[in-house]
Amino acid sequence: MARLHLFDLDGTLLHGTSAPVEISRQLGLEAEAMDLERAISAGRIDPPEYAAQVYALWTELTEAHVAAAFDGAPWLARIRDVWARIRESGDYCAVVSLSPSFFVERLLDWGAHAAFGSRFPAVPFVEPVDPAGILSAAAKVIIADRLCERFGVGRADCVAYGDSMSDRDLFAAVPVSVAVNADGHLAGLATYSYTGRDLWDAYELACAAR
Repeated sequence: MARLHLFDLDGTLLHGTSAPVEISRQLGLEAEAMDLERAISAGRIDPPEYAAQVYALWTELTEAHVAAAFDGAPWLARIRDVWARIRESGDYCAVVSLSPSFFVERLLDWGAHAAFGSRFPAVPFVEPVDPAGILSAAAKVIIADRLCERFGVGRADCVAYGDSMSDRDLFAAVPVSVAVNADGHLAGLATYSYTGRDLWDAYELACAAR
């Protein structure tokens, strides 16, 4: 039976940072974005409020800023190699993130079968952000179930990779999980734990559970 590998983005594929922080850095607003990261991590704001405040920071955002943020971000090593191996083995890989879809979907070019993020308006913004399109931890499980149906697998065939509170629900829903450079929110939930900057090593931990 094929497996579905589900990857978080912020703090997982990106080392020690998030897509909104990297995007905000291009606008000289890194400090403001970090304040929002701390607020959502502490539970002081929820994902829709976080998205609304990030959207307000990005009034000058262009596609060039997004491309520069993506290209300059501190990605883990060998992401594309891992996804190529997953494809070669007949498995599937997807990215499910609370970050903006216009950033997350760029990973389709790296070999992901699917990529889902919070729905933001097209860049540059001329429309408001719709709170209904902003993902949550619970939404990750819903998307995982839809992907299972799409690829003809079940939850029992899924592996989740994540680092924080937004991954708790998904880790609880699948049998194999890998905490990647994780914080304390995943303590006791992950099948395996990896600290480092090479996704291949984290992937090999999941392969051991096959």
